[in-house]
Amino acid sequence: MPSQIERLKVLSAGIFSLLLVLGVARFAYTPLLPIMQQQAGLGLAEAGWLAALNYAGYLSGALIASLISDLVLKDRLYRIGMVVAILSTLMMGLTTDPWLWMLSRFIAGLSSAAGMLLGTGLILNWLIRHNHRPELGIHFSGIGLGIAGCSVAVWLMGGVLDWRQQWFVFTAIGCLLIVPALAWLPTPDNSALTKSGAAMHDNPPSPLFLGIFMASYFCAGFGYVISATFIVAIVDRLPGLAGQGALAFLAIGLAAAPACFNWDLIARYTGDLNALILAAVLQIVGIILPVAIGGLWATMFGALLFGGTFIGMVSLVLTMAGRYYPTRPAKMMGKMTISYGVAQIIGPAVVGWLATRLGNYSIGLYLAAGVMVVGVILLAILKQVERRDAGLAARPGLQT
Repeated sequence: MPSQIERLKVLSAGIFSLLLVLGVARFAYTPLLPIMQQQAGLGLAEAGWLAALNYAGYLSGALIASLISDLVLKDRLYRIGMVVAILSTLMMGLTTDPWLWMLSRFIAGLSSAAGMLLGTGLILNWLIRHNHRPELGIHFSGIGLGIAGCSVAVWLMGGVLDWRQQWFVFTAIGCLLIVPALAWLPTPDNSALTKSGAAMHDNPPSPLFLGIFMASYFCAGFGYVISATFIVAIVDRLPGLAGQGALAFLAIGLAAAPACFNWDLIARYTGDLNALILAAVLQIVGIILPVAIGGLWATMFGALLFGGTFIGMVSLVLTMAGRYYPTRPAKMMGKMTISYGVAQIIGPAVVGWLATRLGNYSIGLYLAAGVMVVGVILLAILKQVERRDAGLAARPGLQT
């Protein structure tokens, strides 16, 4: 029983860290954007730059995470990241200088990487070291809860507090979240043994496996970002669905909260790659339903499928990456996140260019689904590569 209590505390530390670095420091900006445009003079171009710099900070953090092997340094940077998340949130309410806002969004992105990659890696290392299932579904529920929580908070504060006061409330919330995020995550153990005395070894995949895995995850990032970026605009322009885009986005968020835990259970019985293939196929269906069939029910069902799969895929991929490197989990997590992130930069640019030529964003969903199909094919190939690598591992003299 004490072991399970400690496990829940460690997983809860991860949830609170994601609530802080994603729900407060990163995603609160989205629902606060309209009121900042109305009251703080934030322009359209500046709003875009703030969002872009936030993601640039996240990608920079992912690159740093992929280069660090020392668990003690990762732990230190994780804890610094929690503090930076609060400071970046406070900074948004203290100024109207666009340059300081940009600095705030960039360092908020860095803190997001600290929680999402360094924190996740530390938690996975702890789980493996203490002989628990190396599954992160409970931990990643913090993403969906963070998105939903900041949306509800802004809705409750709307009409009562101005934009500056709302940022200060989020800062106060962050000060509460940081306590368990720091206190409940133990300092890392650098020994090469688990608590039962078993040796911990990294088991990195072959270069071929890693290359195909990163390419498939690029496809997943492309499929995710198109729907996440344009779904509201697309749904609002579909016949009979004007004004329903926000409802579709809410459905995505509601489906996302329990998704990681659900996919942990599915992967336990089907295997990680089979679970990824299933999630990708369901996500493809969810992406194209609004434009292929149309109507409110098809759109809502598509949104639920999309929300219930995209975070699950992220959770499965990062968990797999951590299992390959149990002594330094963030190493491969950072590489995979960079691949996913590059797709999130390219995707909206391509769809924006197509939309200007065709007059609507709907083609973007078909394109996203098409790229996801390529991703599924790559995952199927990956299963064969995994079999090949297992055969080579059984004959060490033939490894390549």
